[in-house]
Amino acid sequence: MAPSYDKTIATAASLAASLMLVRSLANELLPSEVRDALSSALASLRSRMTWQHTIVIKETEGWCRNCVYDAVEAYLATRINTNLNMQRLRVSSAGASEKMVVGMEAGEEMPDVYQGAEFKWCLVTREVKGDSDSVGDGAHEVRSYEVSFHKRHKEKALKEYLPFIVAAAKAIEDQERSLDIYMNEHGNEWSSIVLQHPSTFDTLAMDMKQKRAIVDDLDRFTKRKDYYRRIGKAWKRGYLLYGPPGTGKSSLIAAIANHLRFDIYDLELTGVDSNSDLRRLLVGMTNRSILVVEDIDCTIELKQREEDDEEHSKSNSAAKKKAEDKVTLSGLLNFVDGLWSTSGEERIIIFTTNYKERLDPALLRPGRMDMHIHMGYCTMEAFRILANNYHSVDYHATYPEIEELIEEVSVTPAEVAEVLMRNDDTDVALHDLVELLKLKKKDATDDIKIEGTHVDGKKDSDEIKTGSVQVEEKKDDEEVVVKNVFIDNRSG
Repeated sequence: MAPSYDKTIATAASLAASLMLVRSLANELLPSEVRDALSSALASLRSRMTWQHTIVIKETEGWCRNCVYDAVEAYLATRINTNLNMQRLRVSSAGASEKMVVGMEAGEEMPDVYQGAEFKWCLVTREVKGDSDSVGDGAHEVRSYEVSFHKRHKEKALKEYLPFIVAAAKAIEDQERSLDIYMNEHGNEWSSIVLQHPSTFDTLAMDMKQKRAIVDDLDRFTKRKDYYRRIGKAWKRGYLLYGPPGTGKSSLIAAIANHLRFDIYDLELTGVDSNSDLRRLLVGMTNRSILVVEDIDCTIELKQREEDDEEHSKSNSAAKKKAEDKVTLSGLLNFVDGLWSTSGEERIIIFTTNYKERLDPALLRPGRMDMHIHMGYCTMEAFRILANNYHSVDYHATYPEIEELIEEVSVTPAEVAEVLMRNDDTDVALHDLVELLKLKKKDATDDIKIEGTHVDGKKDSDEIKTGSVQVEEKKDDEEVVVKNVFIDNRSG
């Protein structure tokens, strides 16, 4: 047996040497055109002899996340239980109260059968080094799913199997997935946590007419994909929420996310170094998401172009370069309705501010912020919703007095909610609210500023004894209420 084995080894070595000699002679004697033709023919022969084809689905494509990768990940998670032969699994959970998600571990294979055809999936990871300008060593992990199948199923894989996976993943996501809220970190990267905000339109303290208008607008937007494509506009919608602090702007954003089942991308502009980084962040957003920029008047310098030019002319070249690198209003607007606005679909863009009058008109024009929503002070209708939320009551003996006081004073829904949460006893909580409203009414009366000449002919510097005067009381950001106030100081 040993001589036969030695003979086989010797024959293999001789054949290998002969092939190397033939290759060397071919490279020297044959023209490059002939060598290329032979190489192509051999490659074609190998392709015909190989029965297995493979499709690679990368996690990202350039700056954008690959939606097909996410669909495959969601779909395969539902198939894990039917593949008990897998030796290594990856288990994760978004939180203590969330269910565990089971997925594939790198290097493992999982078969799947679709309409009689077998497809074999594998998760592949590799580490890629970044460029010299990256923070640290710049290395990061690149992941991809690879699906292998018999070559006769190639058309089925591309035209039927993968579209089936995308549709199945969308149905799974709509039914089961938790929402995420993303924050920007390290310049141009997003990090996320699970969004657990319980706000809904049912619990939102807002007048029903205004609430219904917002819900109808959102529902109409999500159904108009073909309409936006037909008219040649990006499939997006912009909302400006403005009003005093504590009027429910953040709760409305959470209610919109829960209603649409959209993730939230909370963009902190002060953490972005340049327009280039801003583009990277915004292009990296997924479809069916909400971009939120809170306190837009405070997070970016919204100066007129003439003011910018004047300041730039007074600065040196280094300062000019630094200013050019910063995030600008034009850089933000380019994503809102410029060429970059078409980088995604079915997106909501929300800006919030406490002072609408401070915003640059460029932000407010039609086509950028499609709907302006004023978040005002608490009304009786909003109060009734809060009372039902916190104490499950539709009516109480204090309601007539509360209604009268709410009409006279400016109180935010947040202030009302804070009082209602202090005590589990409904009677005590509502009587505490009455006291708060009375105190606000007294403070508002004490703070009235009287200007001009009064009914008795005395000027501002004169002491007012008795008289009826007209004063202006600012009710909220837009409304100025003129009231007749009677002042009686005769008793001292």
